[in-house]
Amino acid sequence: MTQERPSPAAVSPDPATPAAVVTVPVRRFPVPARHRRTLYVLAVLALLAQMAFAMVTTAVRQTPTIDEPVYVGTATVYLREHSLRFNPEHPPLGKLVIAGGLAFAHPRLDPAFEGDQTELGRSVLYESGNDPWRLMLAARLPMIAMTLLFGLVVLAFARDLTGPLGGLLALALYAFSPDVIAHGSLATLDVPAAGFLLTSVWALWRARERSRLHLPLAGAALGAALATRMSALPAVPVLLLLAALSVWHADGRGAERPATARSLRRAAVAAGGVGLVAVAVVWAAYLAVDPRLRWTAPDTLPDLHGLRALAVDALPLPRAYADGMAVQFGFEDSAFEGFLFGRHYSGALWYYLPAAVLVKTPLGMLALWLAGTAALLAVPRLRAAAPYLLVPAAVLTAAAMTGSRDFGVRYVVFLPVFGAVAAACVTALRRRWADAAAAALVAFVAVSSLRTFPYYLQYSNEAFGGTSKTHLRLHDSNVDWGQDLGLLADRLRERYPGERVWLVYKGSGVPAHYGIDAADPRKVPEDRVHGLLVVSDSSVAKAEGRLAELIAGSEPIDEVGHSITIYRRG
Repeated sequence: MTQERPSPAAVSPDPATPAAVVTVPVRRFPVPARHRRTLYVLAVLALLAQMAFAMVTTAVRQTPTIDEPVYVGTATVYLREHSLRFNPEHPPLGKLVIAGGLAFAHPRLDPAFEGDQTELGRSVLYESGNDPWRLMLAARLPMIAMTLLFGLVVLAFARDLTGPLGGLLALALYAFSPDVIAHGSLATLDVPAAGFLLTSVWALWRARERSRLHLPLAGAALGAALATRMSALPAVPVLLLLAALSVWHADGRGAERPATARSLRRAAVAAGGVGLVAVAVVWAAYLAVDPRLRWTAPDTLPDLHGLRALAVDALPLPRAYADGMAVQFGFEDSAFEGFLFGRHYSGALWYYLPAAVLVKTPLGMLALWLAGTAALLAVPRLRAAAPYLLVPAAVLTAAAMTGSRDFGVRYVVFLPVFGAVAAACVTALRRRWADAAAAALVAFVAVSSLRTFPYYLQYSNEAFGGTSKTHLRLHDSNVDWGQDLGLLADRLRERYPGERVWLVYKGSGVPAHYGIDAADPRKVPEDRVHGLLVVSDSSVAKAEGRLAELIAGSEPIDEVGHSITIYRRG
């Protein structure tokens, strides 16, 4: 490739006397297209490899979190008995994915087991002759693979909107998100539901050009989200309206063209078709567990009235799904205890989740979300994408904020997923300073994420003191979800061999299985509690009464994984 420029010798020194301009070639050495593609693919692979390494490392070292044993036990029942009787409050698709990994570990199940789903998880992991480390890794690996695949959806969606550079930026934010890494490495349902929702929205966006090809994919992905977590239900009307909007656009309609009966009919049919496909996927998930759909409602099923009862009965979904919704409504009627910025409270705070997101999202990521949203609304060619990216995320966030369970940012883990795509829109500003600022912010995110390795679940950003300070502001799955029991066992064995241990552990693991010989200090007189007092930080945050007195009379001497504190009592 050549570019011509004037030769200095050929230009007359007298500006009044024009001279002939002689051009000489200036040779450039651009990167060939095939090399650019190779470099791009290598960058994508590097980002995904970093994410995979972080998630696998986390999965290998963490003991079961509070929810995981229930899902692992239920998935084992799916494999061995094809029964839907456990964990009805969550649809089966995510647990079927977990079962796919467990199938390679061949878990044993006590045929004489009788108990609830919490006891089931403990029985499968610790009382049936299984290796809990091996079983948990087998359950987590399929979720890790799905999380990586959803990274490709983030990349593709952002590329469609902004081009290759925007796609790479979006993937980088996704791959370095501490929340996505933390929950994508667990055998839980939050990240899969968010990924399926983004896949559905991406397919709806592409349906604006090729509706027949992408609308069925959108319906299938929406159904997969609904078959994974019921928290996806508030997004259904939004996505059906987006399906109608996409068909409207595919028909060449716009603000300047009036509606016709035919165009309205096609839009309505498209929305209905997406809904029907979604319903079919939910039914297929239940049939995959039990083709006969044997189901007996639990005795503790709450009675519903009014709009709740109407909603449960009106949905064309399996009875087990409807009863699971009833269980979820029952949870919403319960009062839970929370902790936020040093305040221990009962009930729910509507601003808990926004505050938690502010603490646990890298500062550079927050800045790029805001800048990308502004660009999405400001750049004319991107405005059409605003309803697809912003409205579903806003509706789901509003629904989560009104819930009664302030258990962590995992309830809004779709924000870093959708936010990564929105952030890519900054690359559409076509300003050098914008590209440089975006690159600097991505680098800031990467450094912040890498610094917290391998404690992604406990992450908080630098404005709030970093990962070691999260427990001072938040609780539960934001910092301490029972994941560091194995690390505690190693610490006690290495630093405190032979010492008397008193333990208040918030989690689903069995301390004795990991070699921890400890007793509950709340069950004996205070004057008998001497030696090491070990307390999960969520229990510290909400301590009152006897436990608060024990902690007040002890000296903190060590911490484990930024989620467990070790005290010494004389």
